[in-house]
Amino acid sequence: MSEHHQRICLVHYHEIGLKGHNRSKFEMRLSKNIEALLEGYPVVTIHRISGRLVVFLKEGTDLQTALEVSNAMLGIPGVARISCGYKCERILDVMCNVAISALSEVEDFTSFKVNARRNHTDFQTNSMEMNQIVGSALCGAFPDKKVKMKNPDVTVGVEVVQNAVFIYARSERGIGGLPVGSSGRVVSLLSGGIDSPVALWRIARRGAICIGVHFSGRPQTSDASEYQVDDIARVLEKTGCIARVYVVPFGDYQREISLKVPPALRIIMYRRLMFRVAEEIARREHAGALVTGESLGQVASQTLDNIIATNAVVSLPVFRPLIGTDKLEIIEDAQKLGTFEISSQDTPDCCTLFMPRNPETHANLQDVEEAEKVLPIDEWVSVIAESAEVHDYACPSYKRKHNKTDQNNHGEGSASSVECADRLTIRS
Repeated sequence: MSEHHQRICLVHYHEIGLKGHNRSKFEMRLSKNIEALLEGYPVVTIHRISGRLVVFLKEGTDLQTALEVSNAMLGIPGVARISCGYKCERILDVMCNVAISALSEVEDFTSFKVNARRNHTDFQTNSMEMNQIVGSALCGAFPDKKVKMKNPDVTVGVEVVQNAVFIYARSERGIGGLPVGSSGRVVSLLSGGIDSPVALWRIARRGAICIGVHFSGRPQTSDASEYQVDDIARVLEKTGCIARVYVVPFGDYQREISLKVPPALRIIMYRRLMFRVAEEIARREHAGALVTGESLGQVASQTLDNIIATNAVVSLPVFRPLIGTDKLEIIEDAQKLGTFEISSQDTPDCCTLFMPRNPETHANLQDVEEAEKVLPIDEWVSVIAESAEVHDYACPSYKRKHNKTDQNNHGEGSASSVECADRLTIRS
C-alpha cells in the first residue's frame, strides 16, 4: 500500500518553539546540524514546516534504513522527538491506506489512537473528522487492537500541510535542548573520567559549541589517557557535541609543583594552573566560559572552599552542570551518552600523578596565593598553551580558526581524521 510513497522523518522540537522573532535562526541552525551529521544516509532534502523539520528520504528507502536515520538524529541537541512515516497525497482513501501501512510497521502494541491536525484550512475535512475516518479504517484493518484515547501504546499522527500529508506511527524521544551553535562557545576541561564528558554533553544540549582541554600526565605517565579521551570525543562527535580537543602535556609541571609547594596544597595548585591554561585557550578560541565536571563535595578538590580558591585565578565564568548531582545520576547519564564503559577503564592520567596522602579540603585563599609565589605561573601558562596539541572533530556549527597553536602542531591548522587514525594504529 505504501511502497509508492516517500518515507520521511519528522523532527519535533519543543524549546525552539518558545522562541520569538529569532526562532527561524534556531530552526536553521538545527537543520544545518542535522544535514551535516546525516551525510552518508539516503537523505534527499530537509524542509521546515510549521513547528517541524521534515527529512525526506530517497525513493525506495526501506524501514530499517529509515530507522537508522532516525536513531542517528535522536542524540542531536535540539531534537525532542523523531517520527518515522510517509508523505502522501491529500486524499482521504490514500491517507487511510498509508496510515494502515504505518501502523503495521509497529511491533508489540495492543492499543492506539489517531491524532490528526490540519495546518491549512484549504483542506475541507477538519481534524475531528479525519480522526474518525482514519480511525475507522485502522479499526477495520486491526480488529484485535483497541482504541484508547488516554495513554495508548501507539499514536498515529496525521498532519495535513500545504500540498501534502505526513503520516507516522513510530516515534522516539530525542534529547531535546537547543541546537549546538546557538549559545556561543565554551572550553570544557575533559578528563578520561565519568563526570567531565557528561558535563560537556549537558552544556552542548544548551546550544554551546564545546572545545575540550585534556591535561595529560605525559611525560611523567603514558599517553593512554589521551587515547581514552579521543574515544570519548568520537562518541560525542556523532551528534556534533564536540568541536576540538586540546591535549596538554602536564606531567612535568605537576612534578615541579609537587617539589615546591606543601603536599596538602598540590591538588589546588594543579587545578589553579589548569584553569589558567584553559582560560588562555578560551581566549584564543574566543570562548565565553569554562566548563568542569565538578560535583560539590564529591572529592577533595570539589569542596566549597577549594572551588573558591580555584575560581579566583580566572575571570571567565565557570559552569558546573553537575554541581548538584550525585555519582549515580552522573553514571546514569554517562550510560545513556555511551561514554561510561570508556571512562571506566583504568588509565593513568594527571589526576593520579603526585597525589598527596592528605589533601587540603578547606583551603585558605591567602595561604594558597602565598605558597604559589614560588612558581613562575605567568611564564608557565603561555608555554603550556603553546605546547597544546589540537585534535578536531565533526561539529557542523564550529568555524575553524587557523590560530598559532594549530599551526605549531598541524601545519595547515587542523588535526585531520587520518592523523587521529594514525595515532590509534600506533596505539594498537
